[in-house]
Amino acid sequence: MVVARFAPSPTGYLHLGGLRTALFNYLLARSQGGQFMLRIEDTDTARTVPGAAESLANTLKIFGLQYDAGPDKPSSTGPFVQSQRSAIYKIHADKLLESGGGYRCFCTHQQLEAQKSKGGYDRRCRHLSNDQIQSNLSQNKPFSIRLKVPEGRTSFTDLIHGKLEFSNRTLDDGIVMKSDGLPTYHLANVVDDRLMGVTHVMRGEEWIPSTPKHVLLYKAFGWDETMPKFAHVPLLVNKDGQKLSKRHSDVNVNSLLEKGYLPEAILNFVGLLGFTPSVSKDIWFLEDFVKEFRIEGLSKSAAIVSYDQLDRLNRLHIAHRLKSPDTQAPLLESTRKSFLDKHNDR
Repeated sequence: MVVARFAPSPTGYLHLGGLRTALFNYLLARSQGGQFMLRIEDTDTARTVPGAAESLANTLKIFGLQYDAGPDKPSSTGPFVQSQRSAIYKIHADKLLESGGGYRCFCTHQQLEAQKSKGGYDRRCRHLSNDQIQSNLSQNKPFSIRLKVPEGRTSFTDLIHGKLEFSNRTLDDGIVMKSDGLPTYHLANVVDDRLMGVTHVMRGEEWIPSTPKHVLLYKAFGWDETMPKFAHVPLLVNKDGQKLSKRHSDVNVNSLLEKGYLPEAILNFVGLLGFTPSVSKDIWFLEDFVKEFRIEGLSKSAAIVSYDQLDRLNRLHIAHRLKSPDTQAPLLESTRKSFLDKHNDR
């Protein structure tokens, strides 16, 4: 069974790219009769925004992207908030040490900063003797845990981009567990996907450089046979071909809703960004996408975000709502309320 997940960090609002990623994962799961999960990845505590996790979950529900398991939908593979899974990550970080797939790094912050200016971490702690390690531990020196990257090359087959291969020389022995006992994104992501039974990891192509590290983690844990399939969707760009800036208010999905764009129009819009259905038509509803979705229809090229197209789709969906008494009344009421709210603020 296909198990897909949307795993945002609660650092703010849901943006168009995040909504598209959530939609594509939802469609992948539903089109195959599988499961769709929501997982909150809040290991970066410094960037976590209070209330953002709840906002993300509520926004998904507004768009009809109902998940089978998540922070407010417990299951046997939860909890679905990473800050509630610290003990699980520690167990697996210790397993890396036991298997030889990881090692303790006793370098101080000052030492690491000095190494940055010389090209990055020099792996000095990788070569410590057991006596040196035990001496450091007896002195209660703080340490992080790093992944021991082997020599050679690492490859994986991406369902969109095909086979991708990387020289391990380009990968550092990344930290998987920080000295404060908190996991990094890479360890938490891989451990959670494995324990939650995720079969497909679909995310933005900006995560391609991280994937070889994840592949190596799967191998270090001996999870080669259950490694999920990867699919990295193309970036969203503006009309000038530049990556869409999250600082632009129109990237904020909630901002678009407040401006009067219908949820189904926004969903129609993002669903066609980088996806080409086999049937050509203007109006697409969620159930239409479920029937039509296939990974082969996803593009390798960046998708251009045209707000003129969003305006056009919104007009079409408004007209569609006005055709039926069942959808006409709620639309007119929300329009009236929005009008009054705007004028009461003046």
